[in-house]
Amino acid sequence: MVPSLTEAIETTAPGMIAGATEYCTHPADLDVPRVGGSKYPDVDAVLDVEPDLVVANAEENRPEDVDRLRANGVPVWVTAAAVNVPDGLGSVRRLLTQGLGLTEPDWLVEAENLWSTSVPVHSTAIIPVWRRPWVVIGRDTFAGDVLLRLGVANAYAEHEERYPRPKLYELQKQDADLVVLPDEPYLFTADDGPEAFPGKRYALVSGRYLTWCGPSLVDAYHSLRTSLPGETVGRGE
Repeated sequence: MVPSLTEAIETTAPGMIAGATEYCTHPADLDVPRVGGSKYPDVDAVLDVEPDLVVANAEENRPEDVDRLRANGVPVWVTAAAVNVPDGLGSVRRLLTQGLGLTEPDWLVEAENLWSTSVPVHSTAIIPVWRRPWVVIGRDTFAGDVLLRLGVANAYAEHEERYPRPKLYELQKQDADLVVLPDEPYLFTADDGPEAFPGKRYALVSGRYLTWCGPSLVDAYHSLRTSLPGETVGRGE
């Protein structure tokens, strides 16, 4: 019931996934029964699949759904919300090797090597994930650590909330020289988002590359390095 973990499992052991949410879009050719969304899955549909194990996440899935699955005799492996890249990859390793008995995959080792070091901070960014109302990345988030390792500090890294909801005028007053706009969960585009931050540099990035902890981290490392400050960064009008 977690898109990034669906991708991690299916990439490592094709055919092991018995069912997935509508948001489990990768691998693109995954052909399994769909059981609704992550936040509001159809628990009856999950039970109909008769899984040996359900994989969930403490932040992404509701406790009541996990409790109902367990009450029906279905084991559920619940991962914690990762606060940084090493924690996230360590959690995935435990799921794959201890939870599923699989051999450590090459992509996991490659991702760990790529993300093991950080570059010096060269920009400070606001990172919205929604608008109407505005929601931004705050403290202790996987996405914030991904950006920090690429030299982009989070303007809200010290906020008491993990996903603050500041007013637009507060965002515009922030001492940040960059706005990072992902395409999920809100689909920011060149025409929807940058105009709210006139004069600031902005970068349109893949939300999957920013938040998914799985095989996509290998491509994410290379893609985000070119999408962040450089020739591809625009300026709000």
